[in-house]
Amino acid sequence: MKLYDLHTHTTFSDGALIPAESVRRAKTDGYGGMALTDHADESNYLLILENQLRFKEQVNANGDDFKVIIGLELTHVSPERIGELTVKARKAGADIIVVHGETIVEPVEEGTNLAAVEAGVDILAHPGLITEDVVKKGISNGVFFEISTRKGHSITNGHVAKTVLELGGELVINNDYHAPGDRVSFEQAKRILAGAGLNNDQVEKVINNNKVLFDRLYGGRK
Repeated sequence: MKLYDLHTHTTFSDGALIPAESVRRAKTDGYGGMALTDHADESNYLLILENQLRFKEQVNANGDDFKVIIGLELTHVSPERIGELTVKARKAGADIIVVHGETIVEPVEEGTNLAAVEAGVDILAHPGLITEDVVKKGISNGVFFEISTRKGHSITNGHVAKTVLELGGELVINNDYHAPGDRVSFEQAKRILAGAGLNNDQVEKVINNNKVLFDRLYGGRK
């Protein structure tokens, strides 16, 4: 089994690497595929997607087993704008939509978590002190909830895992990759999930969820 990173950043937002180097490093780190999800709002989402689409077409045409999907992490977007921007981004070619959730280490506007799950985004990233009502709504709309390996955002992993699993929701684990050193190994990912309170079967399920979601989005929006 390989890991699939569904939350990464490049020089199109605040990442340190251009897409080609980010992909190369993910391959050499043993990952099976990745999503490019640069930070976006109304001002830059088209610029990001237009460039990522060209890159995706080139990478996925080379016959390599390692594949790329592209999309956005809607970041500090007003809750009332998230639904409309999600629709617009998908129409513009985004395979995956992540929303920058209400992490406790940033001043994310209250209501962002709820707006994201109501919009039916693919992943709600580092959602902080997420409530049961938000999780239930996300479950009904097919949203995956993120366990983060990134410092700061990972502080509430235990709360996120407990709340989502008790209600029957689905988790994924992502690096929120910005620069070399952010990507964790397969074994470290398992330890982080165990540290969030998951048992062995739950750990395997979460790691498999990353691949299942990646394959679904790659197959649905090639």
